[in-house]
Amino acid sequence: MAKKILIVDDNPNMSSLLCEMLEVFDYESVRASDGNAALTELDKGGISMVITDMRMPNMSGLELLQEVKSRFPKIPVVLISGYSTAEIESQAEMAQADGFLGKPLMMSDIEKLINKVL
Repeated sequence: MAKKILIVDDNPNMSSLLCEMLEVFDYESVRASDGNAALTELDKGGISMVITDMRMPNMSGLELLQEVKSRFPKIPVVLISGYSTAEIESQAEMAQADGFLGKPLMMSDIEKLINKVL
């Protein structure tokens, strides 16, 4: 059975693209449009990893990261952002993210990161 990765992004085009990329590497994916929906998916169980956008309405990716680490400490969380700056990467590290990806997403970067984290 393929490992299931939760994709959290308020942009349906981005989450769909990421899901398609993960299929290439034989991972199953589930999508959530915001942090609250993501937590509902996590409560169902079976999620091996979370990939979340940093900027979303209602709950930022950093806030979701903190909530996941609090409630599901063994699940790795990777943050993605179109604003790939050293400051954002530093925030991700300080919040104990398991990885960071800058947009545009590259297949090789996704593959390396997932292999490292899982």
